[in-house]
Amino acid sequence: MATGKIVTFGEVIMRLSPPGCNKMRQSHELEFFFGGTEMNVGASLAQLGLPVQHISNVSDDFVGESAIACMKGYGIDTAHINKVNHPLGLYFMETGSGMRASRITYNRLHGAFANITPDMVNWEEVLEGCTLLHWTGISPAISEGAYQTLKQGLQEALKKGITITADPAYRSNLWQYGRSGHEVLAELVGLSTVFIGGVNEINEILGTSFTKDEEGFMAAAKKIMADCPNITKVFDKIRTGITASHQKIFGQLWDGKQLYKTPEIEMTQIVDRIGTGDAYAAGLIYAMQTGMDDVDSLVFANAACAVKHTIHGDVNLATVAEITEVAQGNLDGRLKR
Repeated sequence: MATGKIVTFGEVIMRLSPPGCNKMRQSHELEFFFGGTEMNVGASLAQLGLPVQHISNVSDDFVGESAIACMKGYGIDTAHINKVNHPLGLYFMETGSGMRASRITYNRLHGAFANITPDMVNWEEVLEGCTLLHWTGISPAISEGAYQTLKQGLQEALKKGITITADPAYRSNLWQYGRSGHEVLAELVGLSTVFIGGVNEINEILGTSFTKDEEGFMAAAKKIMADCPNITKVFDKIRTGITASHQKIFGQLWDGKQLYKTPEIEMTQIVDRIGTGDAYAAGLIYAMQTGMDDVDSLVFANAACAVKHTIHGDVNLATVAEITEVAQGNLDGRLKR
């Protein structure tokens, strides 16, 4: 098992939702969870027993203190979390059911993390003892400061030979500070070593038009590896949505020579879809860090994603044993005594 720590960089954000599948107008109360895509990955990895340090800004008030306490409760090292005089980012979610889709709206572009700057993070210190750094396309979309801070960290990590996992999700509505999201993500992926994404992400970043079938995925993976030669592997998750409550997923991998695919897992009673992609990334990182081969890593990641659909909240709280059981094909959900 790898003994070095994992570093995650990104916003800590509060999710507010009416209970159950209620619409906002039906409810006079809201549940809240602390999350954020990179923090979700870190929290899942810490729950799986790996050392994790998260880098971010939170508000300098009792909300920020509660967010820090939440991260510590998951087992995340918060020594490099900055407290600033800006509010914590928020998002509101109505959970869908059946044919009614879930809906989300964000309030994050002027929050604590949007005001992070490179001078706030001592990357030399942060990366001491680090074996893997994880980032997503959400972070550089928030602000110029977040982009420059992340870029500095990736450059330093690459020089140190640290594995860098990139989940470069493109969200067009977030890129509001003057940068081209496509150009920034292409630049930052070029500083990374493992790509977590598929045809959609590669088409967005490179401006290509690869098809979403098997041949298209292989061609897209070859293209991103040719344009970004530090990338050595491309891991993808394919989702088929039947309804908001009924989904299917499988994983696929291009390792530069061969395509691998997992069996499809069907989820018919989804509890919570939020954080399922983060669970996939965390499952993949855990498997890589603990010495699994590429195929077993892909299977474990897909199983971790599937299990998260059964857990309420933003973070995958599943254990290694629970994920392994699903990875081995045990899907009957029998009572454990």
